[in-house]
Amino acid sequence: MGFSPTKAAIRFGEGLSPNIPAPQSIAAVLDQLTGPDLVAQRHPIPTVTDMLPQFVEVSEARRAYRRKRDTADAEALQDRFRKARRTVILAQIGHTKQLFARSIVTPNPFRERLTRFWGDHFTVLGKSGVLRNAVPHYWEEAIRPHITGTFADMLKAAITHPLMLMYLDQTASFGPNSPAARGRRGLNENLARELLELHTIGVGAPYTQTDVTELAELLTGLTANEKTGTTFLENRAEPGVETVLGRDYGGQAASINDVHAVLDDLAKHPATAHQLARKLAQHFTSDTPDTGMIDAMAAAYLDAGSALMPMYDTMLNHPSAWDSFGQKVKQPIDFVASAFRALSLPTRSLERLNGAKLRGYIASPLSAMGQPLFRPGGPDGWPELAEDWITPQGLAARLQWSMAAPSAFYRSLPDPRAFLDTALADLADERVTFAAKSAETRREGVGLVLASPAFQRR
Repeated sequence: MGFSPTKAAIRFGEGLSPNIPAPQSIAAVLDQLTGPDLVAQRHPIPTVTDMLPQFVEVSEARRAYRRKRDTADAEALQDRFRKARRTVILAQIGHTKQLFARSIVTPNPFRERLTRFWGDHFTVLGKSGVLRNAVPHYWEEAIRPHITGTFADMLKAAITHPLMLMYLDQTASFGPNSPAARGRRGLNENLARELLELHTIGVGAPYTQTDVTELAELLTGLTANEKTGTTFLENRAEPGVETVLGRDYGGQAASINDVHAVLDDLAKHPATAHQLARKLAQHFTSDTPDTGMIDAMAAAYLDAGSALMPMYDTMLNHPSAWDSFGQKVKQPIDFVASAFRALSLPTRSLERLNGAKLRGYIASPLSAMGQPLFRPGGPDGWPELAEDWITPQGLAARLQWSMAAPSAFYRSLPDPRAFLDTALADLADERVTFAAKSAETRREGVGLVLASPAFQRR
């Protein structure tokens, strides 16, 4: 079977587009990751750091109103809070639309797919208030700048990010013997456990509960809030040496450098290499990826000192990357993004969506398909197996969206036969070809192409 431009566009990109050529070689897929990130410049999304002043204003306005809600100033203070919160909400609606706009127009879709993959690997949830919809800002700051660099740098950026620290309760962790604990506060192991089990060496790797506890003690001092972002407070840090996986860290004055040191070592651990290679191969190629591919990817990663590009290169150049085509089911967000791209949805149509329409056409359908936008069920992110996505409810939601959404954006849909070639090209099978040719209306024909197994798989 081997490489084909159509497979490359669908499996390692956002799908085919009538306006953007599919990559003509494996080298062309890799080249999508080099050079300036032009689509991010065209459709900008601010980082969490950029948004902090707005977050601070919401928090301060809320506190001011609550302190004086029974005074003559209450109405004015409530108005200030509502305006500040509305400013952030409207901005975040716009930033969500920018994500989909990038998927539609980017000439470098492998970059978008990798950003979502690594964002899921380092899952965070905004727990409350203005941070509830801050995931795109987190991706922009902690994930996207590092997808072509080293995993060590991405690991440090993600683990020390304020959203990660808040999500995994690191803000509640104190060294039991630290001055700030005062005997009333203690250790929280959530971040340390997920760092080992999910983000680096993985479940089943050679570590013990003692490693988790000592890593958690090493991480004390790391904290964050909506006003200052991430900070390291020495008076919260557990004093003394901590031993993690047989190596000693700290012992002098507590410093974030000790945290960076353990993250560097975890990034270069052989078990981490295998864990990352398996997850990448499973996400992009097969629910049961080729073991030879995984081993080769892990070896390339270790040889490169946690650099990610050699691992991508090895994956793309392995025969299984192409011979297993069709074994993966698109996750709902990938399905919607690829449908928009195949339809070449004008980005101005996205820009015109208000909050209610964004929910109606994108957020609510994604929830019905089983993937609430930016809200996975836990720190392990979204599932990978086809059986988790191909459910009666999920399939019904995909079919309903396929039949309804395109005509909501277009007054005149494309001819289904032409759209079939745009969306699937040489990978259209007999069933979807017959359906497209036999459809009584354009709405029905386009919907049947989008809902077809051929379009749903990659």
